[in-house]
Order: sequence, then structure tokens, then C-alpha cells
Amino acid sequence: MGFILRLLVNALALYLLARVYGGVSFEPGADLVSVLIAAVVMGIVNALIRPVLLLLSLPVNVLTLGLFTLVVNGVVLYLVAAATALNVAGFGAAIIGAIILAVISWVLDAAVGALKLDGGRN
Repeated sequence: MGFILRLLVNALALYLLARVYGGVSFEPGADLVSVLIAAVVMGIVNALIRPVLLLLSLPVNVLTLGLFTLVVNGVVLYLVAAATALNVAGFGAAIIGAIILAVISWVLDAAVGALKLDGGRN
């Protein structure tokens, strides 16, 4: 999937998350640029910080059979909210928001794949 398409899918997922779940929202007056910036920051945090967090939390992750990854994803969403126009009501809301965001992203990725917008990538 191309970078622009991936960015747009992430931006749409963040926007839908803010519309569906009350614990995550954008600041009043946030426009499309704010949503795109949040998507870019989410991509950067997922690429640079999330792997380090997963590596550091590996022992706890093994003990919890991978469920601690939900907490790491919540931390990632909380970091994105700290750096952008995204607002998260608390850490619990960040964990629930991360779960909902994963489901929304999965559905959007499946739709993009079904419509063959990703260039036929498997």
C-alpha cells in the first residue's frame, strides 16, 4: 500500500475513532490538517517508539500471553494525543481507544484490499 493511501486510511481511522468513542476526540475547531498531522505522528510513533516499548515490555508480555500489547498500544495513542490535536480522556480511555482503533483500521484495510486500491498487494 502506498504511503499516501496508508496515511489516508490512518487519518480516516483516527477520525472515525473520535466520532465513535467519546473518550477520544479532536480539539474543537480541528480541521483535516489536524487529523492528517495526527495520522503522521501515529505512523512515526508506531515505527520508532512502539518497537522499543514492545521490546522493553517483552517479559511482561510473555507472562500475560500478549495482552500487555494492549497497554503498549494505549501508551502509543496517549503519546500521539500529547503531541497533536487529539484529546484522550485518560489512560483507560487510551487503551479502549487503541482497541477500537485497531478494529477500525482492520476493517478499513480489508475494504482497501477488497477494492484493490492497494495495487493488488497480498
